[in-house]
Amino acid sequence: MDKKVFTDISYGMYIVSCKDEKNCGCVINTLIQLTNENPIISICLNKKNYTNSIIKKTKKFAVSILSENIDPNIISKFGFQSSNDIDKFDDIFYEEKEGVPILKDSICGYLICEVINIIDVESHDLFIARVIDTEKTNDLKPMTYNYYHEVLKGKAPKKAPTYIEEKSEEDSWVCDICGYVHKGNLPDDFKCPICGADLSHFKKK
Repeated sequence: MDKKVFTDISYGMYIVSCKDEKNCGCVINTLIQLTNENPIISICLNKKNYTNSIIKKTKKFAVSILSENIDPNIISKFGFQSSNDIDKFDDIFYEEKEGVPILKDSICGYLICEVINIIDVESHDLFIARVIDTEKTNDLKPMTYNYYHEVLKGKAPKKAPTYIEEKSEEDSWVCDICGYVHKGNLPDDFKCPICGADLSHFKKK
């Protein structure tokens, strides 16, 4: 099976967020609008994600639609670190709506949703949710998954449904903060193009 074919499926880039004792969230690319009347959407989250467990508990979440202007460090923070270990909203400009946090900078808009069904899809859970509030905050261009890969040279984390393990005969170096993979030699002044980490954060695959 050639899993690279899945990269030709169109996706967006979103941060799904929720709140229990603290704010938490993660990056997702699997969001589908299912209905128009009393709109219903679906999102998919890995069962190992801390955000997954909080949404199951609270039955409520928000989706911030990322634009191409988003700071790549935000994607790194929400996509490659765990809310179980850090406060991802520390130093992030956000506001709270309907009891859940929403990003304020460089998003196209947001959705606030209440879970109406959860479907087990093996490694992930599919959350079916009704949209209870939404706002289009500006006219910035939404970021696509293809833009994230082709322009920002971003990679999918291991928990993402689109993760593909890379194999190469060249030396490959992995950023231990955001998962970016660099092939070939690393110059002494090299910095990660995704999160800005220096050479000390790169480990040989």
